[in-house]
Order: sequence, then structure tokens, then C-alpha cells
Amino acid sequence: MQAAAPDLWHHYGRTRADTDRGVPDFFPWIWAQDGGPGSEVLGDVTGLVLADLGAGAARHAAHLVVHHAPARVDAIDASAAQHAMAGDLYGHLAPRLRTLHANAAEHLEAHPDEYDVLYSVFGGLDFADPRRLLPAAARALRPGGLLAAATLGHYLGGAPAEPDVQHADIPARTPDGTPATMRRWVLQEHVWTKLLDEAGFTAIGVDRLPPATSGARSADTLLLRARRHK
Repeated sequence: MQAAAPDLWHHYGRTRADTDRGVPDFFPWIWAQDGGPGSEVLGDVTGLVLADLGAGAARHAAHLVVHHAPARVDAIDASAAQHAMAGDLYGHLAPRLRTLHANAAEHLEAHPDEYDVLYSVFGGLDFADPRRLLPAAARALRPGGLLAAATLGHYLGGAPAEPDVQHADIPARTPDGTPATMRRWVLQEHVWTKLLDEAGFTAIGVDRLPPATSGARSADTLLLRARRHK
């Protein structure tokens, strides 16, 4: 029997979770999470069914549930640690907020035509192969449904995004602190557009959002929006 892969997201967000347990007042899209457009990117979600792909601690999902009256938001994450953290922070918002421990692509493939809106904020679209995730997203959306995602416009440190569908291996840590790597897809605008088109999306748009402040780890954000064909 093959051993389970270590949870490379085990350490992420733990310090913040110890001191900040509130529901955020704002839904940020840009990399630094300190400005830019908010939840209006998703349109009016009142009464709709949404999913957050790679939700982490589910802070964005919690904001939507508390402030925008969706029927349900599914906060999906493959990390056991992130799933547990989301449940600890926002389990009281069930059943309108569901925290799901699942691989995003596998979950979407198993739930065709279920969602009105899918979104990812430096989450699933960054860390899963888009050649599988995007077609799964198109199938899981209802006709005309919206996919919105924020992803890096270039590598941290300034190196340009990839001109083809190529991942990078970035540093990570196992739960016991051992150095490791995980895959991240940092792609140019035309690559995302091509992938979305091939997956069956229409009305594809990509906006480049500059950082609110500059610094060594500041980065442009690509805000992707597309709809499943009707």
C-alpha cells in the first residue's frame, strides 16, 4: 500500500488562525490581500450555490455567507490541516458554509451542473494542473455559470510567467518541518485564455491588477473571468 503524501499545507495560516477568528469584512482578490476589487467581481450571488476551489481556512467563503446571502458556499480543500482549520473557524456557519476535504478536480467531476459560481483566490487554479481542473470546472457549472480566479501575474521576485503550460516547483515543508516542494502554475495571460477556451468556456476576460504597494514579494495579479457556454 502506498503511503499517503505529506500535507504540505500543514503550517499555512496557523499563526493568523490563533489571533484572528473573525469573518472578514472584505473579499480581496489581489496578491497582498490589501486592496483591489471585492466580491462585486462575482456579481449578485444571492440565493446561488458557489464553491471556493482551494479554500484554505475558508475566509473568503465565510465573508460571502455572512455578507451576501448565497444559498450555499462549498469551501473545498485537499489539505486535511486546512480543512480542519476552516471547520474550527467557521463551522458555526453550516449548513450555508460547507467545508469539504476533497481534491477540487475530483469533486467537480463528481458534481456536474451543480454550481452557479466557482472561484479561486490563489488557490486551486494555482496548485492543480489546469488541463484537468478547468474542464472539470466547466462541467460542474450550470450553463452560463461563472468562473472567477485570481492567480499570480509573474513569479514572486519578478521572473516572468510561463509562456506555456508549465509548472514550477516551489519550496514547502512537511508537517515535521522537512523541506519539500510543491507544484505551482504561474502562466501568462494568453496561456490561461487558451486553456479556458479549450475547456469550454466563453466570455473569457483577463485583467492585470498591480499591487497596492511595492516590495520584494509584491506581485501583479491576473484576474480571470469566464462563463460556461449556455
